[in-house]
This record gives sequence, C-alpha cells and structure tokens, in this order.
Amino acid sequence: MIPWVKLDTARIPGTVEELRLMRRGTEFSIKLGTNELMNSRLSGSEAALATLAAKKIEKVARPVVLIGGLGMGFTLRATLDLLPSDAEFEWAVT
Repeated sequence: MIPWVKLDTARIPGTVEELRLMRRGTEFSIKLGTNELMNSRLSGSEAALATLAAKKIEKVARPVVLIGGLGMGFTLRATLDLLPSDAEFEWAVT
C-alpha cells in the first residue's frame, strides 16, 4: 500500500487544530484530525452543488458567482463548465 505523505498544514484561526494536505500517489486529501474533509477521488457532491446553483441562475444575464471552499477547485471547475463564458467569478478559500 502506498503511504500518505503530508504536504502542508494550515492552522485554523482561533483554535489549535490544523488542516493537513496529504498525498498518496496521485490522490490528494484534506484532513482535520481523523476526519477526511475532501478527497481528489470523490468530487460528485461538488459537481452536484454547482449544477443546482447554475440551474437557479440559468436565466440571469451575465451572472456573478461567489464560490467558497477548501480549495481543491472541484466546485469552481464544474461551475465554469456550466455557466456562460461571460459569467463573473469570485473565489474565497475558507
């Protein structure tokens, strides 16, 4: 089995906890303690979220979209694929 390698950490403001960015081969994971928050193998929920949001604004001319998240970019990629090329995007890593 390929071992996990810690690539980086980020302290959560106001706490002693850290997010950990891990890699195992070509797979990436963001972990908090023993919980896996996001994994590069599974991005279906992010694509579903983008699809639901795009459906809500499909009739808006030149939509402006704010996407916040952990930063793997799955929701942004799915939203870019769904909305017209003149849509405006803001990205906020939480």
